[in-house]
Amino acid sequence: MHRFILKLSSSSSSTNPLKSSKNQLRLLSSITSIPFTSPPPPPLSRTSHRTNRFLSRFGYPYSDDSFPKSRAFSSKSWTLGVNGRSRCFSSEAGRESIEYDVLIIGAGPAGLSAAIRLKQLCLEKNTDLSVCVVEKGAEVGGHIISGNVFEPLALDELLPNWRQEQAPIEIAASNDKFWFLTKNRAISLPSPFDNKGNYVISLSQLVRWLGGKAEELGIEIYPGFSASEVLYDASDKVVGIATKDMGISKDGSHKETFQPGVDIKGRVTLFAEGCRGSLSEKIIKKYKLREEVNAQHQTYALGIKEVWEIDESKHNPGEVVHAIGWPLDPKTYGGSFLYHMNDRQVALGLVVALNYKNPFLNPYEEFQKLKHHPAIKRTLEGGTVLQYGARTLNEGGFQSIPYPVFPGGAIIGCSAGFLNVPKIKGTHTAMKSGMLAAEAAFGALHEGSNMNTYWDNLRGSWVWKELYASRNYRPAFEYGLIPGLAVSAIEHYVLRGKVPFTLKHGKADHEATDLARKWKPIEYPKPDGVLSFDVPTSLYRSNTNHDHDQPSHLRLRDPKIPEKVNLPEYAAPETRYCPARVYEYVEDEEGKPKLQINAQNCLHCKACDIKDPKQNIEWTVPEGGGGPAYSHM
Repeated sequence: MHRFILKLSSSSSSTNPLKSSKNQLRLLSSITSIPFTSPPPPPLSRTSHRTNRFLSRFGYPYSDDSFPKSRAFSSKSWTLGVNGRSRCFSSEAGRESIEYDVLIIGAGPAGLSAAIRLKQLCLEKNTDLSVCVVEKGAEVGGHIISGNVFEPLALDELLPNWRQEQAPIEIAASNDKFWFLTKNRAISLPSPFDNKGNYVISLSQLVRWLGGKAEELGIEIYPGFSASEVLYDASDKVVGIATKDMGISKDGSHKETFQPGVDIKGRVTLFAEGCRGSLSEKIIKKYKLREEVNAQHQTYALGIKEVWEIDESKHNPGEVVHAIGWPLDPKTYGGSFLYHMNDRQVALGLVVALNYKNPFLNPYEEFQKLKHHPAIKRTLEGGTVLQYGARTLNEGGFQSIPYPVFPGGAIIGCSAGFLNVPKIKGTHTAMKSGMLAAEAAFGALHEGSNMNTYWDNLRGSWVWKELYASRNYRPAFEYGLIPGLAVSAIEHYVLRGKVPFTLKHGKADHEATDLARKWKPIEYPKPDGVLSFDVPTSLYRSNTNHDHDQPSHLRLRDPKIPEKVNLPEYAAPETRYCPARVYEYVEDEEGKPKLQINAQNCLHCKACDIKDPKQNIEWTVPEGGGGPAYSHM
């Protein structure tokens, strides 16, 4: 195998368990370059599809029925010991294959919670399952961004002793404020939020800590590997993923550094890619998982965030501020937040629903305006920006949850969409969904049940009750800010989610964009370089990085649509909804405007995949390790 698989040891660190000096990187070189002390053992024999059993490599009989119609092992297959266990590798046609019992795509809250719960069940039942987590970020937590006022309900269930184990959860939410912003005033309103018992945290740091806990349990985590393709067997069952080839130049030729991807297979595959996961979306469409339960389309918002270090005299650890109103117009759903973290840090963010109508609206510039509001400015003045980032979040809630089980696995976390919109929280529900899927996977592999128990248990859990009670909050704002506030107030304070009807969402986000002729262009003020900044400055603070010489991971289904439709009819909205200036129009050789895609700027927010009016932009994974490198988010 001509590729290196990055493996981290299981020792941990309270600050960054996956990057500390105690966690030495170990390279498991691909098959042909592993320094065996003796020749590889001969391939396992395959005599009978129904009766032959492999040796008990994972603590229980492992059946070759697991992959009855997928590629058979060749004479180049052998097992390799890893961390006291063994994995099966095969080498054919330049690509290697590795098999696990459970494969998890995405090392976020849902994926790591699923992995940890699986290993806990193994310990409880005195058995062992091999668990692999593949993460596209260069390190665990590097692509994680969230508000985040953290509700520890799921973590209490998963790791009850987290308070004694140096989890990066220190600042308890001390008070809630809720403002209605006009251009120059912040009007205090009764707060609908109750964050007593919650914590103001950095989710990227919490995920790093969870990664360390997963490693301690023997879970294999491979950061820097992009899952680019779903693998199916002849019966259309998912059997794993293929990682992206490395070392391909822009023109498609192989560079000297070319390394083919790896086929990583699982008896059960769990997709935990986060909001608008590229492979998860393909599976939802392929198996018609929304149609399976009559779910509505998903709706989304774009969240833009900065972490500042401010003057100590202005810092109030644990203070939680949410605001609605300015700078957004009354017809655009969204809001802002200001959370006081530890170490004189505050998290400031703006969330803009992507079903906005005005094609001239620029979420990034709206965020820059927000920082000049007197109530925000007085906190930030004299401070320093530490980090910038952006990510979409799903707001469809209860109505938009697809059937999460498909042949060969399940979809968990934000890939399915468990965000509680009125709470503005989704980490706890994502974690719980991962835990429930893990229990279903363990039952399917060890106890003879099936993955459908995930769906059954999800509907019987507190996740379902919570999302059902809040189901009408987001669609109520389809009628504007004031009607939305009125309906949501009645639901929250009077009926408490017990209304006998369920509101429907409006148009899909891309369909909501109006033609440019219906609106006037918005003139945004120039950044002052003190509170507001241009995009290149912000991008630098995101630590985003991609190899420039690779094919663009942002693909146009029809390369003519930008110049023939988006520019003349919608005034080039992709140049504004993207918070990283990935898209811009330049003159070609004939002096005509042509769309240029600066893929190296991409923050992996997925806004383009969602908001493009003609759904012409497809977001796919770049080479593994590319993208932002968040540490405070």
